[in-house]
Amino acid sequence: MYDVVIVGAGITGTFIARELSRYELKILLIDKENDISNGTTKANTAIIHAGFDAPYNSKMGYFNVRGNPMFDKICKELDVPFKRIGSLVLAFNQEDLITIEELFENGLKSKIPQMEILDREQAKKIEPNISDDVKGALYARTAGIIGPWELAIALAENAMENGVELKLNTEVQDITKSNNGYKIVTNLGNIITKIVINCAGIYADKLNNMVSDKKLNIIPKKGQYYLLDKMAGNLVNKVIFQCPTEKGKGVVVTPTVHGNLIVGPDSEIIEEREDTRTESLRLKYIKEVATRSVPNIPFEQVITTFAGVRAEPDTGDFIIEEVEDSPGFINVAGIKSPGLSASPAIAEYVVNLVGNVYGGLNESKNFNPYRKKVIRFVELSDEEKDRLIKENPKYGNIICRCETVTEGEILDAIHRKAGARTVDGIKRRARPGSGRCQGGFCLPRVMEILAREMNEEIEETLKDGLGSYILTGKTK
Repeated sequence: MYDVVIVGAGITGTFIARELSRYELKILLIDKENDISNGTTKANTAIIHAGFDAPYNSKMGYFNVRGNPMFDKICKELDVPFKRIGSLVLAFNQEDLITIEELFENGLKSKIPQMEILDREQAKKIEPNISDDVKGALYARTAGIIGPWELAIALAENAMENGVELKLNTEVQDITKSNNGYKIVTNLGNIITKIVINCAGIYADKLNNMVSDKKLNIIPKKGQYYLLDKMAGNLVNKVIFQCPTEKGKGVVVTPTVHGNLIVGPDSEIIEEREDTRTESLRLKYIKEVATRSVPNIPFEQVITTFAGVRAEPDTGDFIIEEVEDSPGFINVAGIKSPGLSASPAIAEYVVNLVGNVYGGLNESKNFNPYRKKVIRFVELSDEEKDRLIKENPKYGNIICRCETVTEGEILDAIHRKAGARTVDGIKRRARPGSGRCQGGFCLPRVMEILAREMNEEIEETLKDGLGSYILTGKTK
């Protein structure tokens, strides 16, 4: 029997798993997907918001403001890329100027530091490539950019190093109450636990409604994106927002933590919860809206487009609470933007909820917040590269030319805790296939390494989810 089972290995689930691993608890993290961060976490704008947008008296605002300053320490402990670059919300007319004043006042109520309203000349000085039509901007210096899937993977890895168990490809089919807690019925058998933490994203309402008469309703919203080559990565230096609307924060233009440029998303309510198809008309709309902010975006340098689905709660706010009619069942649901920014603070709060159920928690004397450093060959000096290759010649074998990823890095990604088992899993951990050719050169070599290390035939190698075979057989 487990003390805690966390359902969902996205950013909130992995943050909670890592935070709970500080205590003497038997913890299991499960996910229906083939890897960590395979839902909303792998397909979003990757922004750590300053916190001025969400209402100061909402859960979104509360947890965003508390989560934002936590990322520096956490990312240092887990060796995850993170940069505080600041953000601008652009105003194009008098109505927008009123909006950024309101955002500024909301931020002041939340005690957000390092904010100011700029006039046109000040905004253009900071960001020369924004539109000449800009009338002013809200500048927030504490906003940042991050690798969200890398963070979730690092959190899971560190949680496992501190005793958390991980089971993937484990889909919840039913949850029933028992005398001592809950029985979770999955495709791989039954799991007994005292506490269930529901971090199931777009399916969080389904899990809640299995145990509670207080029903939840999650509205799936799809957002589509362009990702541009690193040659376009310096077009802007800050996260560039337009004024928010009832649909959300709107189309964003921002550099990524790895030096690319990302543009998007739109917002579309969908019926199929896992519909991540991109559509030409929606992408055309994103392009038209984005060029209002930054007119000279070089869309001829797009290397891929993608879509993600976020969980919109019909309550309009995060749902983070122990279910009233199901003691020990804790919902962490409707974690839409700024969910990534809020996630470390959410995790701390959920630990308190777990502590309330147990009447207190005992800290583990063996908790280690640091994970083993990740070798990123491209970032090393020539002297460091030479020394590393002498120690392990695998680091002298370049597999991905676009991102300069070595065989040694791929082997490390496979053999770590919560290691990669698919081509895309390796891509998310070590970045082969993330460059301008999108795996055109390195895909066969990555597959060969993965098949060899997993001791399987190359035809069994998966791109990502179960059944996503790349090869069907030999041609000669």
